[in-house]
Amino acid sequence: MTTIELAYDSFGEPGDTPLLIVHGFLAASRNWRSVAKRLAEQRHVYVLDMRNHGSSPHAEVLDYPSMAADLLAFMDSHAIPSAHLLGHSMGGKAVMWFALHHPQRVAGLIVADIAPVSYQHSFDDLVDALSRLPVDSIGNRKQAEEALAEAVPDLAYRQFLLQNLLLKDGNYYWRINLDIIQKNAHHIVGFPEVGERRFVRSVLFIGGGNSKYLDEEAIYAVFPQAKIAKIPDTGHWLYVEAPDAFCRLVEDWLLAA
Repeated sequence: MTTIELAYDSFGEPGDTPLLIVHGFLAASRNWRSVAKRLAEQRHVYVLDMRNHGSSPHAEVLDYPSMAADLLAFMDSHAIPSAHLLGHSMGGKAVMWFALHHPQRVAGLIVADIAPVSYQHSFDDLVDALSRLPVDSIGNRKQAEEALAEAVPDLAYRQFLLQNLLLKDGNYYWRINLDIIQKNAHHIVGFPEVGERRFVRSVLFIGGGNSKYLDEEAIYAVFPQAKIAKIPDTGHWLYVEAPDAFCRLVEDWLLAA
């Protein structure tokens, strides 16, 4: 399997066992900087840009086996024998797949608001809306927000998505390759069959109290020693909506690991 060299930010002082943070779909390492800086008070933190996201290279394949292979290559290239892994949404699925196939490289596992299942929703309409955005004629970011408003009514989510819209030499362009994203979106909502594989050590799953993404039956089937904690009054973006509560759960888990 062909791997790519992942872009990353790092925070804190190098130590024995670092924490690797893996972002969600259409996000990037920059979305995790404030959380990473706080968690770096305990240990060295790497925040990765996954393939086809952020500053990492594009690749025609975007699925969980390829993302896990990139993680393994990153750890090998940085001489990291084992690490704590924290993944949200798409990133949560990537670290779960990694843990199931490379358990010896996992010191601890934290999964934020996702389960090892295939979901029924689709990203097709969202990616179509981004593709239809007339980037060639947009003069400023406010125009982009307004053009996307009908397809993405939630302003905060719209602004989050538009972090992928960059300006160079007076022209806007998408940092992400929307054709590749669209071709692979079904891999993101899905999750490959795990067969008889199980991760038998403790795992922390953190869910939003208002979110429906944590399928507890599916979690315990693959991660029988899982601990599930929910943050009240939060949704899928729990680390943004309640960063203090989220970081306390992560910090306590890492201290006990």
